Amino acid sequence: MTPPRNPTLFGRGSWPEARRIGDILRKETIGGILLLAGAVLALIWANSPWGDSYETLRGFTVGPHALHLDLSLATWAADGLLAIFFFVAGLELKREFVAGDLRDPRRAAVPIAAAVGGVIVPALLYLAINVGSAGGAVKGWAIPTATDIAFALAVLAVIGRCLPHAMRTFLLTLAVVDDLLAIVIIAVFYTEDLSVVPLLATLVPLAVFTVLVQKRVRSWWLLLPLAFATWTLMHASGVHATVAGVLLGFAVPVLRSQKAGGPEAGPGLAEHFEHRFRPISAGVAVPVFAFMSAGVAVGGLDGLGSALTDPVAIGILVGLIVGKPIGITAATWLVTRFTRAKMNTGFAWIDVFGLAVLAGIGFTVSLLIGELAFGIGSDRDDHVKVAVLTGSLAAALLATVILRLRNRTYRRIHDAENTDADRDDIPDVYQQPPATRFEST
Repeated sequence: MTPPRNPTLFGRGSWPEARRIGDILRKETIGGILLLAGAVLALIWANSPWGDSYETLRGFTVGPHALHLDLSLATWAADGLLAIFFFVAGLELKREFVAGDLRDPRRAAVPIAAAVGGVIVPALLYLAINVGSAGGAVKGWAIPTATDIAFALAVLAVIGRCLPHAMRTFLLTLAVVDDLLAIVIIAVFYTEDLSVVPLLATLVPLAVFTVLVQKRVRSWWLLLPLAFATWTLMHASGVHATVAGVLLGFAVPVLRSQKAGGPEAGPGLAEHFEHRFRPISAGVAVPVFAFMSAGVAVGGLDGLGSALTDPVAIGILVGLIVGKPIGITAATWLVTRFTRAKMNTGFAWIDVFGLAVLAGIGFTVSLLIGELAFGIGSDRDDHVKVAVLTGSLAAALLATVILRLRNRTYRRIHDAENTDADRDDIPDVYQQPPATRFEST
């Protein structure tokens, strides 16, 4: 198909891509529900008469001392389990830009710009509020920049059953790019003590892992030790260990080499690994992290008021509730203005704003950055948790109101998408003739 001369905001894209996005959304929605359950359970336990036992559990140390991996369970959840989450994010990022609809720069421009705007504006608002604050408050500038896709999709599962595929795809793509920006921020700004030797040594198991997956080796007894070695060395280097998950995800080929596969060549190992690891990420890694990180003893209304009056908490709230919608909407408008992109039939700018408000749900990565900025278990870290939970809840409620107002329009567009008579005529990139495929990438 010949792409349109000008990009279209909320264009439908290819039907195979819509099916793939739908599969991802269903898994992430279930994961979001489990995430919410883990967070609620942690909050109830932490504020119960048995709250001390929750802190004891979080602080329980396990792991080999010889490898400097005798870590608390809370640290294992943040550094270990979230590496699985970022591995899947790396796979998804590469898949989108190599073989997805976003391989077309014109399609990619809008959600990428939206994600960038949704990072810059919340960070600037946070810094404006916390410049001059005591206790190193400015270190938390990146906390309100992250969007939690699982949490957001759990909200959509309740309020937006008829949300059009194009809007879901836009939100998912924005959140995936948001994850990439968060990874870069963590690696660059939250690495204090860098050890060069372990960092360079990380390249060895990573290179071997890359060679094996390029040759379509699937043997877990070869790949898992190499992945663990990469993670361990990254952890020892001082760079946050979750970065190793992203690098491993980027190493996996999305499309199979024509030379390697001949005329039957098709998808690379990325699809296989994503199918295997996304349920583990959405169903285990993220909910367990939420359980280990969300528990904070609020201390009643007085404690809640004290936490929310901290400049750090105010900066987070303003960043999530105000900064995200402004940044995403403004960046989207600017890109459409300069590229002469047109809004697809039936949609309006209120739809962009509704999704931008929903993107203010920051949880998993926001809590992780809070721990990196202020230290696990510190008073400031507790204030971060209260602010992230409060801001995310407020964003969810506001987005519910905005998107529900457009429910009739969404239902009409959704029905039109599902009855598109030509959808099966749009070829999948995996089914293109061998001559048009990418080499193993």
